[in-house]
Amino acid sequence: MRSKTLALAAVGAGVALVLSACGANEAPAPGGGGSTSGASAPSGGGTKIGVILPETASSARWEGFDKPMIQEAMKAEGLEADVQNAQGDTATFTRLADGMISRGVKVLVIASINSELGKTVAAKAANAGIPVIDYDRLNLGGSSKYYVSFDNTKVGELQGAAMAEALKSKPGAQVIEIEGAPTDNNATLFHAGQQKVLKPLYDAGTLKLVKSQPIDNWDNQKGGQQFEQILTQNGGKVDGVVAANDGLAGAVITVLNKNGLKVPVTGQDATAAGLQAVLRGDQYMTVFKPIKQEAEAAAKLAAALAKGDTAAADAIATQTEKDPTGNRDVKSVLLTPQTITKANVKDVITAGYVKVSEVCTGDVQPLCAQAGIS
Repeated sequence: MRSKTLALAAVGAGVALVLSACGANEAPAPGGGGSTSGASAPSGGGTKIGVILPETASSARWEGFDKPMIQEAMKAEGLEADVQNAQGDTATFTRLADGMISRGVKVLVIASINSELGKTVAAKAANAGIPVIDYDRLNLGGSSKYYVSFDNTKVGELQGAAMAEALKSKPGAQVIEIEGAPTDNNATLFHAGQQKVLKPLYDAGTLKLVKSQPIDNWDNQKGGQQFEQILTQNGGKVDGVVAANDGLAGAVITVLNKNGLKVPVTGQDATAAGLQAVLRGDQYMTVFKPIKQEAEAAAKLAAALAKGDTAAADAIATQTEKDPTGNRDVKSVLLTPQTITKANVKDVITAGYVKVSEVCTGDVQPLCAQAGIS
């Protein structure tokens, strides 16, 4: 989680909704930073829904986009979301979940730090009779009945296809892959999608894989360090880099610039920094994931489950995602991602997810004008 246009996602009870939005994944957004002191109950009279987001260190999308969009979507459904951020700490995530469960939230929505943690939290909630929605990341081996995310295999396919296109005139081009956290099922799916496109090219010798390197915790600094080590070991040679998201892409580009190299680099999340890199030509592409669609789908599912209406929930989650660890198919909403290159950066800004003022600054201002962005 097929076209390269903005998605039409069926997320209503049998009604196709056209939604627009995007994600972010770089420096913390203004006003970002979630509470980690404990899950204080929100004020107001709406049905209480607990939401726990994973962190902000590697991806500011959670506070800059997911949090406000989830709150807005939940409110539109007559729900009141207590949205907290665990800031990458498993003990904090557990404490937040325990607090929400003990207060009797009607539904728990979790974007877990890792599958084991998500599995444990979901089991606790189930024991308390609270339905759980896995948000953005599927917890392998877990018990959540519903999952809302993007077609993450398709994200990887878009990245692989872009790299293949960028290097089509360079037979034997050398590629380094800088992947996401091995504990994140999304990272596994991204890589699987990339390989659907790239492995046949590697096998045929059309492209040469230098190394594929997962990066623990999606740590951008570590990603840059490990990329530099691989580059050095390969004699300073590389023709293209498959970077799993914009944060890792930015770290890779810093190393490339340091070494006087400019090669195609992929990304994901259509962040302001990522879009700037695309306009500069430092980054070949990014992947736009309309997060508002994800938030609204989660809110609609939560509204149905809060009422105990599984038939309505099933009408929303009409797709399935395979949980290979639990050997089960999870009812899902899988939304469609979109490739963004220099030619259509404007689409993300026009959709309202990144402001012109965030992208068109400094040396990028004339590039924005050339791209018709004003």
